[in-house]
Amino acid sequence: MIMNRLAVPLLALGMIGATAAPAVAEPRADKVIVLPGATSAEGIAAGAGSTFYAGDLFAGDIFRGDIKRGTAELFIDAPAGRNAVGLKADLRHNLLFVAGGQTGQAYVYHLRTGATVATYQIPGATLVNDVAVTRRGAWFTDSAQGKLFFVPVDGYGKPGPLRTLTLSGPAADTSGEFNLNGIDATADGCTLLVAHSAAAKVFTVDPVTGASAAIAGVDVPNVDGIVLDGRRLWAVQNFNNQISRFQLSGDLSQGTLEKVITSPHFAIPTTAALFGHKLAAVNAHFDTGFPPTSPTYEVVVVRA
Repeated sequence: MIMNRLAVPLLALGMIGATAAPAVAEPRADKVIVLPGATSAEGIAAGAGSTFYAGDLFAGDIFRGDIKRGTAELFIDAPAGRNAVGLKADLRHNLLFVAGGQTGQAYVYHLRTGATVATYQIPGATLVNDVAVTRRGAWFTDSAQGKLFFVPVDGYGKPGPLRTLTLSGPAADTSGEFNLNGIDATADGCTLLVAHSAAAKVFTVDPVTGASAAIAGVDVPNVDGIVLDGRRLWAVQNFNNQISRFQLSGDLSQGTLEKVITSPHFAIPTTAALFGHKLAAVNAHFDTGFPPTSPTYEVVVVRA
């Protein structure tokens, strides 16, 4: 996710400690999709079929593209002053949830029209970073708070009032410059997984009590966005320019590194979305500075 000026040099120091040799994605399998007119980039979400949504970090705009066709176009021209960090699509209710970064806000858009459905001000927020969608609603992280924030969605697809979940255990640690980051949920929504950049770990969180625990064996310096599919977990490691894939145990208490995905086209990937056997990762180009100054921002499609 987005990182502040202090976090960038700190996160850049980490390197993965895996002992297995990295499995490098073959260049011929990679596809690069430019986000036309983007001035920055950070988040990506899977839509229906091969559709993806990606955000312009500092402009708040949302692009819509197709990983098979290799195309992208502007979908939502966001009002001035918005940010777009992590985002997730709720296909059941035709909603797109977007973390508002340094604005301290969260946004809900309609997937078909792009209209703003709701705007939330996160209590005490300084960096609303990422979001996960469950059947009951959406969970947001704030990198400066040991809390999660929940927007319920009723059976008619209407977002409800914001709720706050205070965490306990290791995920609640805010002693680092940059803490809670990526988030995902199990299919039944009964367990949340959160990435913690300062700890270089991924934690499980009980969405009812807020209790958290580390997933043993998942050591991921520079961890950013995460993707969970069944018992398989992908962790994007931005300044490492790689995505690590883990097989998790049935109780989610431990993980085993299966593969390290790299690409010559990665340029500080921050988040990823899963499309069957493919991953689409967005390049933030934070290596050019903060704010970044790259002339283009891209989605890179690699083998998962």
